Amino acid sequence: MAVWCPDWPVIAAMEQENLPPHLAIAVINKGEVFACSAPARAEGVRRGMRKRDAAARCPELIIIDHNRDLDTRSFESVLRVIEGFSPGVEVIRPGLCALTVPGRYYGGETKAAALLSETLVSAGIWDVRIGIADDLFTAEQAARLAAVQDHRVIEPDASPAFLAELPIGVLADDQLVGLLLRMGINTLGDFARLSARDVLTRFGLSGAQAHRLAAGRWERTASGRPLPPELEQQLDFAPGLETIEPIAFSSRQTAEAFVSELSRHGQVCTAIRIEIGTEGGWRHDRRWAHPRWFDAVDIIDRLRWQLQSDPPPDPVNLVRLLPDQLEFLGTQGDGLWGSAPGERIQHGIARVQSMIGFDGVLTAGLQGGREPTDRQLLTPWGEQPISVRPTDRPWPGQLPPPAPSRVFPQPVPAEVQDRDGRPVLITDRGILTGEPGRFRPTQEHRFTPVEAWVGPWLIDERWWTDPQASLRARFQLVTPDGSAWLLMACDGRWWTEARYD
Repeated sequence: MAVWCPDWPVIAAMEQENLPPHLAIAVINKGEVFACSAPARAEGVRRGMRKRDAAARCPELIIIDHNRDLDTRSFESVLRVIEGFSPGVEVIRPGLCALTVPGRYYGGETKAAALLSETLVSAGIWDVRIGIADDLFTAEQAARLAAVQDHRVIEPDASPAFLAELPIGVLADDQLVGLLLRMGINTLGDFARLSARDVLTRFGLSGAQAHRLAAGRWERTASGRPLPPELEQQLDFAPGLETIEPIAFSSRQTAEAFVSELSRHGQVCTAIRIEIGTEGGWRHDRRWAHPRWFDAVDIIDRLRWQLQSDPPPDPVNLVRLLPDQLEFLGTQGDGLWGSAPGERIQHGIARVQSMIGFDGVLTAGLQGGREPTDRQLLTPWGEQPISVRPTDRPWPGQLPPPAPSRVFPQPVPAEVQDRDGRPVLITDRGILTGEPGRFRPTQEHRFTPVEAWVGPWLIDERWWTDPQASLRARFQLVTPDGSAWLLMACDGRWWTEARYD
């Protein structure tokens, strides 16, 4: 959702100079018109016009020098109103901001836009226009075409069709726009129909980005601005406290106030940063995430774990709670059919963590990789995975699905022989010296006939940097009873990596 307040530099200057809205006003920057009021536009004044030409068009024109700091300060009041409506507002420039549509909480995108417009009008912002679309650029253009105190919604996947009819001048690059106009390209649709490769070759990276904008392929969405400081909570100890339990017990009211203040704004915290300070100047902070959202008990548990994992060297005199990531309460509450995780489950797992340690409860996930062990992703409960390898990459040598159900922490020595009892090996070219006839997956197993086998899946990586790197080949072997095993051949030996149960 993009929220646009037209002619904001003019509005800010009018408020500063106490000027009535019916006057023709132009804000000048570097000798050119940076913004002008509606009466000035009615007299022919336009953005980008030279100051002398603008004064000639409108003799009654009031000239005011542009003050960017004034624009920013005056727009802060608008941002505070919007942040009271929904968290995570991103300022694009004074007069234009964006936020994620809180449609579920307000009953849909249209109702959310109408309510936000009504809220801003009640706060004294009369000319506000709202656009809703899949990406930020399209939402801004929709807002510019909306009526005063109204909104315009571009349906999902309809951005390219909407943008195609817009004039090429909506792009912010004046030099590129001038060149495209001289080439006979007058609309965004004309520009989007050009080959992306040709645009990159002719106009460079900036032209390629403009081409993605014109085609509705810019995936930029609102990312939010820094959270207001009043949502932080700080507790000071005088004198400082030395042990964990008194610190945790004394911080309970602060944690409850933190959660209560967020709830009053219709927000919940899904990631928090806890900062601890001591009398000697030592500081330690850590970011904690939650699979749902933090309540006061969760915050105190994280504070206790943080103190246990990195004990302060001297008495603690400060604990500060800072919201690192906020979500709208409507998107995190229980759904109509109980879609949100059970609260009792969350507290139960958190209790187990408090007894056996933060890293004692792990959640399993999947990531990209060639080795079965590389694809495993174990993350402490409540934390967000970091440095996750994408699963949609090619990963040459990766096993085809289905994945094995049990992967051994370390490969187990195995033996593979042909039907005559001779060892089966793999050559430097990845070719077997014989057909597997029987094998022993572990030293505890007896030799078992091979009912079927498939492979190899070869991995030969980093041979150019690691002199000890060697070719590895994986095979799937099936026994007569239907059990299947994943074996690896490397350096003249066999290893069992996993089993298909």
